Amino acid sequence: MQALEIVDWRRRVFALYTEVRDHPDLAAAHDLWRRGRDELFAQHPASPLLDDDRDAFTGLRVLPYDPEWRFTCRIEPIDPHRMEVETGTDGTVPFDRIGRVDVPGVGGLDVWRLASYGGGVFVPVKDALSRVPGGTYGGGRYLIDTIKGADLGGSPDSLVLDFNFAYNPSCAYDPMWACPLAQVGNTVDVEIPVGERYGSAR
Repeated sequence: MQALEIVDWRRRVFALYTEVRDHPDLAAAHDLWRRGRDELFAQHPASPLLDDDRDAFTGLRVLPYDPEWRFTCRIEPIDPHRMEVETGTDGTVPFDRIGRVDVPGVGGLDVWRLASYGGGVFVPVKDALSRVPGGTYGGGRYLIDTIKGADLGGSPDSLVLDFNFAYNPSCAYDPMWACPLAQVGNTVDVEIPVGERYGSAR
């Protein structure tokens, strides 16, 4: 994969999330996000889909928008902790835990910062549907990954967490990718019935 193809992919993702944040209608913004990602996955040269999967691709399994799953959460202090992710291409990538959010009806989620060049805030989530065939990805999904453009907004001490926009990491589609997965502090016992699903079940 060419480096400039990845750059273009990220430009498009940043632009897509900018449109989402600026859109006055949440359901329409979610549909824009879904259609934009379908187009990238189907047509972009940096798509994480394998060639065989791209040939059969008809769209990502994203559930309809439910406004009950959107929250603005204050980031509360927590004891610091470092997570180190081994990758095949970038060596060991460190993340520092910078706080925790309490999501009503869901539970607590750790908030991480990429502790290397570029910074960035990262919030994954692994819910109970990750253990169900046709449910969510077993390694968890991403809610926020600001270094790659996945950012729904907030303030200096809060984040917008909209589970309708939870999406699978690239390693869910191509095992060549090495992705940071949801740790214990980002694993919850409830089923989160919105966002992107995993597998071929409808």
